[in-house]
Amino acid sequence: IGGDFNVLATDIYKQVIGQQNFEMGAVVSMVLLLPAGLAFVVDRIVQKKQVALLSARAVPLEPLPNKRFDNLMLTYSIIISIFILGILGVCQFAALVKFFPYNLSLGFSNYQFDLMDGGGWDSYFNSIEMASYTAVFGTIVVFAGAYLVEKGQGLGPIRGAFQFLAMLPMAIPGLVLGLAYIFFFNAPSNPLNFLYHTMAILVISTIIHFYTVSHLTATTALKQMDSQFESVAASLKQPFYRTFLRVTVPVCTPAILDISIYLFVNAMTTVSAVVFLYSPHTTLASVAVLNMDDAGDIAPAAAMGMMIFYTAAGVKILHYLLSRGIEARTQAWRVAVAE
Repeated sequence: IGGDFNVLATDIYKQVIGQQNFEMGAVVSMVLLLPAGLAFVVDRIVQKKQVALLSARAVPLEPLPNKRFDNLMLTYSIIISIFILGILGVCQFAALVKFFPYNLSLGFSNYQFDLMDGGGWDSYFNSIEMASYTAVFGTIVVFAGAYLVEKGQGLGPIRGAFQFLAMLPMAIPGLVLGLAYIFFFNAPSNPLNFLYHTMAILVISTIIHFYTVSHLTATTALKQMDSQFESVAASLKQPFYRTFLRVTVPVCTPAILDISIYLFVNAMTTVSAVVFLYSPHTTLASVAVLNMDDAGDIAPAAAMGMMIFYTAAGVKILHYLLSRGIEARTQAWRVAVAE
């Protein structure tokens, strides 16, 4: 959709796919790492000024109502919502039309994915499986890593190095990650070669691809907790894992749930990193949309896209209901006490 407006990510695609110039693609990839280094420096400066939200003197914040500002923001939100719903409505209409623009009668023939290119309904269920694995294992890995960075003692420069590496995926296009995984895992001499063309490599690449935002969400939540919790636990000779499970995890439950839904939704929709890594047995719905569109099956591609949307929306609703129940039991400290 960019037309003649070039960006580095699309230039990599042109160099590697269009001209088979892997060397220039690698050079452009390294140039993209420079903003990541700058972002890391800025992030560390900002974090030094951040203070804990939950301490022994913590008082829940009650923002005062401002009708003029609230109505202005409501109007703005409604305009944006109408725009988004309009895009989804057009896509849904295209998915139901039998043969646009000649036969505008509605039907569900475009949902017969097994008759189209792209992998059929297996692609859709593979995406759900991959997104579920990504949400579960990704959340565990991300939160554990963030805990070691923010609460780990005696790690010294290792914490800074890990924080820098956690910031890199945001600056690296998924296309570059996919190519890197091909070169690394496809080497016959690599002992991890068995992961190539499996569901595991899709899950790993997706977790790494969206690691940065999840990591920042987790570290922000952990910074809201006063370091005195760990100090008091150590003075009482309590193991760190007991403090982690009984204090840290309950307090950070909203952030943990947000990380899981973020990883799930992005895993359902991602294309760039996994487009080079899937096998005939691990085709994904997002890749199927691309393949069907390339084959001229635009309406079935729209139908598969809407299936992705409905799945993500359904999981988001389930996440909201689950969050309300869990937060009611673990976030009582956030509720202001009535005077």
